[in-house]
Amino acid sequence: MTRQLGLVLFASALCVGFASAGADDAGAQFSAEMVQRGPDGQTTSGKMYVGDGKTRMEMSQDGREIVRISDQERHVDWVLFPDQKSYLERSAAPGSEGAAVQKTPSAEADPCAGIPGLTCRRVGEEDVGGRAAIKWEMSATEQGETLTGAQWLDVERGLPLKSVAPNGQTMELKLLGTETIDGRQVEKWQATVQVPNQQPVESFQWYDPELKLAVRAELPGGVVSELKDVRVGTQPDSLFVVPAGYTRVTMPQAGEQPQSGR
Repeated sequence: MTRQLGLVLFASALCVGFASAGADDAGAQFSAEMVQRGPDGQTTSGKMYVGDGKTRMEMSQDGREIVRISDQERHVDWVLFPDQKSYLERSAAPGSEGAAVQKTPSAEADPCAGIPGLTCRRVGEEDVGGRAAIKWEMSATEQGETLTGAQWLDVERGLPLKSVAPNGQTMELKLLGTETIDGRQVEKWQATVQVPNQQPVESFQWYDPELKLAVRAELPGGVVSELKDVRVGTQPDSLFVVPAGYTRVTMPQAGEQPQSGR
């Protein structure tokens, strides 16, 4: 394992706070409008459906409709192209490229689970900024090189209150208070990332305790993402399966033609 690869593994785990969930910690099922605004004012939108351990996102890319379905229990992603009635299938394990943004896990859930080459050890409970947190030590070892880091997960919310990466990069999460967004009571959190010899970078996320995810995020560079018109309720199972009549295709390599099969 190269040191660069090891750092990538740690980044995957340290960013899991708003990113993955187990079925036992699922929040409410719901549907919502997805809206993202760039610093230039350009806006993109789509639709999100969250069921029992499954997520569906509908969006438009370059004028083409694309649907992404994620099954967290099976760790699989499907990307549907309705205009061609075709789909791609790929791994959606935590830390993989296919893993979709989902609900926060329990602080007792191993943050290294599903990330090959990375192991975590529960150290104990500590106080971080006045909040109870579970400390997890992380390590990746190969060819005699060992990288170590740590993450502190909030007992109440499962969010990463603090993390330390092998290269000295740190992240701290601070609760600023509660606000009302689109009629919902949410918590505003500030994340501060500090890279050695660089200025700290701040971002903000508004966490919905009922949904167990962030319904709004203000990211560095002026990008704002949010969920609007949230409607809590059971979602139909039919939203989270590949429709009949769709053909599975594989992603072509450079110079190759797309391959298809049932």
